[in-house]
This record gives sequence, C-alpha cells and structure tokens, in this order.
Amino acid sequence: MMQLSALYRYPLKSARYESLQRAGVDALGLVGDRRWMLVDAGSGRFLTQRLLPQMGRIAVQVHADDSLTLTAPGQAALHVPLPGEDQDLRGITVWSDSFRVPDAGDAAAAWTSALLGRACRLVHVPESRARQVDTGYAQPGDKVAFADGFPLLLISQGSLDDLSARVGRPLEMLRFRPNLVVQGSAAYAEDGWKRIRIGGIEFDVAKGCSRCVLTTIDPFTGERTADREPLTTLKTYREREGDVYFGQNLLPRGSGELRVGMPVEVLE
Repeated sequence: MMQLSALYRYPLKSARYESLQRAGVDALGLVGDRRWMLVDAGSGRFLTQRLLPQMGRIAVQVHADDSLTLTAPGQAALHVPLPGEDQDLRGITVWSDSFRVPDAGDAAAAWTSALLGRACRLVHVPESRARQVDTGYAQPGDKVAFADGFPLLLISQGSLDDLSARVGRPLEMLRFRPNLVVQGSAAYAEDGWKRIRIGGIEFDVAKGCSRCVLTTIDPFTGERTADREPLTTLKTYREREGDVYFGQNLLPRGSGELRVGMPVEVLE
C-alpha cells in the first residue's frame, strides 16, 4: 500500500526546511509553505540558493499568528511580524511574473542583508495577492505563492532510491525540496499519475518538475558537489527537450489536513 511517508514545508523560499507530521492544505498548497521570500532590494527580483547558497543557513519558525522568527549562525534571532495585506507594497518578480506584495520592514531587511552580504528585502504573499499558475497546466483561478511554479511538489521514495543507486551513494531527499514524499510505489510511478487522493484531499498531477543546479547543493552544509551530482546522472536518463525532470508538481483540489502515514490512492 502506498502511503505519505514525509511532509516538508519551506516557510521562507530557499531557506531551511521544516519536517512535519501533519500539515494543513489550502488553495496555495501546504499552509505556510513559501509564503515568505527574499528579493533584491533594487530590482525586486527573487533570490534563491541558486545564487546565494548561504540562504540555506536561515532557519524559520512560524508562530500561531503567522509571524516569523529568523535564526542563523552568528546572528541574533529576529522576530518578524506578519505585514498587512496592503502594507508597504513592493513590486517583485518571480521568473516572468511581476506583482506587488507586502514588505516585512527595515529590521528584516537589515538582518537578511547582513547575513547574505547584499541588499535585500523580505516580503510576504497573502492569498489575495498570489499569482496565477500557468494555465497551460492549470485552471484559471489556480494560484501559487512564492514556489517556482506550482503549489506542491511530490516525489516517491522509490524514485530517489533508484537515483541514489545510479549515482552510487545515498542522496538526501531534501536536495529536491519536495512537500510530499510517497512510499510504496515503483520508481517513477508518479510520472504516470493524473489524479491522486491523500486522506480526504484530491490533487491533480500537473506536470513533471524540471530540475536545476539547486539539486547539487548539500541541503545541510550549503556546499555544491564537485561532480555536479545528482544532476549529471539525471541528465543521462531524465532529460527531455533540454530539461531534466524529477518529481511531479501538484494542484490541490480541496482543503483539509495531511498526516504522515495517510494512504495514497491513484484515481487516474
């Protein structure tokens, strides 16, 4: 029987993960997932570990009022209140999408800029300001927060185990930053799924997830692998039309709660 074996949330895009035993699901994916992001202070363009691997040093604690506490080695912890939906709006860009979202203030900007060595701003996206998912793979009205393109990412443990065997060493699932990990399926079985149900929530499987250099960064040390693995191996058998795919992007078709251990059912 297939089951949900792990749940991961990333409150601040490209910062450290949270491993959860249960998580709420809303229209934007896991509640609290990638609702915060760092952007370049001048251009408003989003910042990630692709450019700044040291972002992986930032740990985030989310509080009941949706405020944050940021911590990192060598810096005092900082509490960041949740800005209002229309407070200090800042124009930002995520890939080709430009939109306006609330800025978290000067204290958060100073803290993150000092850590990263460049001028940046911390921003938040409320559901009312989330962006439309690519309608080539989603319905009008499907929204995403600050994730690259889709609300959720699923990877099967079987797929990671197969990739690890090909690379010749165990690989950390967190290199791929999934939200949902499924155990009990064959390797790459998720490639053929169109709709699934986990607990009482249904999800559409939108498209495969194209991978980048971020997968070559150790999720615990922030160091890039000298041999560019696992991207090098993935290119030998998971490349299509110039992109390398691993994992599947999902769209939630309902809300509720997910718990580790829930059964996973393929509907189509």
